[in-house]
Amino acid sequence: MSPISRDHKRRLFWLLTLLIALFTLLIYQYFRLQIVEGEKWKQLGDRQHFFEVREPFVRGGFFAANGLRKTHYDEPQRLVFNLLKFHLYIDSLAIDAQYRDELADHLVEFLDLPKERLLKELGRKSRSRKIASWLESDMREALLSWWGPFAKKRKIAKNALFFVSDYKRSYPYGKLLGQLLHTIQYQKDELTGQGLPTGGLELYFDSYLRGHFGRRKMMRSPINAYEVGEVSIEPQNGADVYLTIDLNLQAICEEEIARGVKETKSKSGFATMMDPNTGRILAIAQYPFFYPEVYPSYFLNLQTLDQTRIKAIQDAQEPGSNMKALNLCLALSANEDFEARGEKILIDPEEKLPCSKGQFPGRSKPLTDTHLHKYLNMAMALQRSSNIYLAEVMIRIIERLGETWYRNNLTQVFGFGARSGIELPSESAGLVPTPGKKHPNGTLEWSKSTPYSLGMGHNILATNMQMLRAYAVLANGGYLVNPTIVDRVVRQRGENQEFLVDNRNRKKEQFPKVLSRSVVDKTIDLMKYSTKPDGTARKGDVPGYTEVGKTSTPKKVINGVYSERNYCPCFIGFTPASDAAFVLIITFDEPQYGYIPGRGLNHHGGTACAPVFRQIAMRALDYLGVPPDDPYGYPVGDPRRDKSRADWLNEVEALREKYQSWNNS
Repeated sequence: MSPISRDHKRRLFWLLTLLIALFTLLIYQYFRLQIVEGEKWKQLGDRQHFFEVREPFVRGGFFAANGLRKTHYDEPQRLVFNLLKFHLYIDSLAIDAQYRDELADHLVEFLDLPKERLLKELGRKSRSRKIASWLESDMREALLSWWGPFAKKRKIAKNALFFVSDYKRSYPYGKLLGQLLHTIQYQKDELTGQGLPTGGLELYFDSYLRGHFGRRKMMRSPINAYEVGEVSIEPQNGADVYLTIDLNLQAICEEEIARGVKETKSKSGFATMMDPNTGRILAIAQYPFFYPEVYPSYFLNLQTLDQTRIKAIQDAQEPGSNMKALNLCLALSANEDFEARGEKILIDPEEKLPCSKGQFPGRSKPLTDTHLHKYLNMAMALQRSSNIYLAEVMIRIIERLGETWYRNNLTQVFGFGARSGIELPSESAGLVPTPGKKHPNGTLEWSKSTPYSLGMGHNILATNMQMLRAYAVLANGGYLVNPTIVDRVVRQRGENQEFLVDNRNRKKEQFPKVLSRSVVDKTIDLMKYSTKPDGTARKGDVPGYTEVGKTSTPKKVINGVYSERNYCPCFIGFTPASDAAFVLIITFDEPQYGYIPGRGLNHHGGTACAPVFRQIAMRALDYLGVPPDDPYGYPVGDPRRDKSRADWLNEVEALREKYQSWNNS
């Protein structure tokens, strides 16, 4: 064998070097592609064969409270359901142009959509185009059953048509609590997928109700079967809001307020009920109703737009005669302070006060009452709702205690001029005039005649919620309790619950004590005549129970002046008087003006609102199982009536005799 020549060795060396270099380059390329740039190429490959869809979360819901009595069914009642629905998408890039017209023809048979729109969507260059929303599960199954054979025969990727699940709000009780709950828009935010609230609790608690999407990986393949894929990121559902609203009390209030609006031929009406010892709102009803599931029909019509607002917290108006009991309460409180200092009291409740003349400083027109009264004491003044008596009391308050003392008590004792803090959007703060402060037009908020106006509830603005809170001070023994509509807000974390808000252990003692028990009791004693014979609220008398309350018939301000035909009457009260189960306020907006035979003056608070208070109270007390505290106080003709044993009837008769002796001579 001949020896290898130097040239051959040289060629072998370079060949071996080349092979080593090529192998090294191969190793380098493999390292670069698999290690250095591995994630990049993996993602590129995945994009060609896989895609991700968002795994939907469930938006938090609302629950109504139950179990106000131990015998009641105490499971919270779901007010909003999140129903599973499906959106239909297409991957138009995976569908050959020759099949688009045929595909559109078939889809038209399933979906209520024009063929032109479907062809337009199929012609777009998109991997994910929504063509139908909120489909039911049976429609989804029907489409999938047709699509499988259709796609296989034409060798179209089976995932070229796919569904994404989503949840849609549903309201099992329809209009119940409609204005309070509101809803979310049909079209969700395109970027975040979050619901867009239309108002109410949906808006106020939006940050709690929101959830977070999960992720699910899916495969594109004309061969493989449709794969749902695995969830790579679990969705996080929103928190649930448990309300203080009792579903049965809410239904009672809605039924009676609707009946009252129709009987009085009012534009609208609203009723709010609160537990005075905890501030828990038990019901908040408004008529005409608002149906959340058809919300666009309300917002697109100016005539129905007003029905979407929560008037009990948004409409601040002059409370009128409802303020009289509160002003006399402040006078009694001042009496107590003067007595403690050994000074002369402000006014004796039994004092025989002249009330036939209505001329007061700063007023161009004299004050008048609905009837001429020569003399009144404090109980008669509340019973017959005298403007002149209250003006006389206001003179004494201002002369001895001053404007600042009086205004501070309105704000600090009863909470006027500030939002109540109820968990609802757009609450009005109302208005209490301030001495020395000017209106935007340059006139003073507080003039010489202002105290007399305030005495009868004019020149002050308050919402129904603020009035309810103020009267709760009388019902609970002197505590200024903040109202709440939320029992708790809970987020589920696996098997554990996270309490984001917790109001379950509320007590009146947690709030400021603003009046003494003795002042409250004296005020209640004065108010007990209003719902009895001769009182302006006698139609609000609750058979078998003691109750106290006050009517109001304020005129509406239209174009800057008081209307002579448009009123906003009201009644507010609580029962039983000594241990109130609830405080309840009823308001009607513009009932039919005038006298109606068999009813009386239809636009008055005692005619329009007091009977509705009575009906709601009777049904609510029966539902709550509150035993009668006046078992002989029934109307004439009722066999249970015993005038000699009924609460207050003897005092009412004695007051009538005193009034007649003072005024009929």
